[in-house]
Amino acid sequence: MQIAVRALTAASALALVLGGFIPSLASAADTNASVLEEGKKLAFDRKKGNCLACHHVADGISPGNIGPPLLSMQARFPDKATLREQVYDATTKNPNTMMPPFGKHGVLNAEEIDKIVEYIYTL
Repeated sequence: MQIAVRALTAASALALVLGGFIPSLASAADTNASVLEEGKKLAFDRKKGNCLACHHVADGISPGNIGPPLLSMQARFPDKATLREQVYDATTKNPNTMMPPFGKHGVLNAEEIDKIVEYIYTL
């Protein structure tokens, strides 16, 4: 009898734990998908990120070739913060770069940069 009660208690606890986490995981996935979608939209927007003006992106239309192709980004930027710094102001690492300092010049705000970085990091 005591073993059955313990088993029921353990099963109940597991159900509570899983029941509490599964909806939050789904919600987090939905939020992340939304951020990635917004980041892509900003990156492709000619009045905002305009990444395609200079970079080749796998599903981009009419990409430029001034900058390197945006692929293998996690390998090239293992630290996502370094990628964010590059988008914010590439001139800090290379004063002669042609890449505009999107954050420093106010072309993109911090939230927009974060969304673009989240998207680019998936490439």
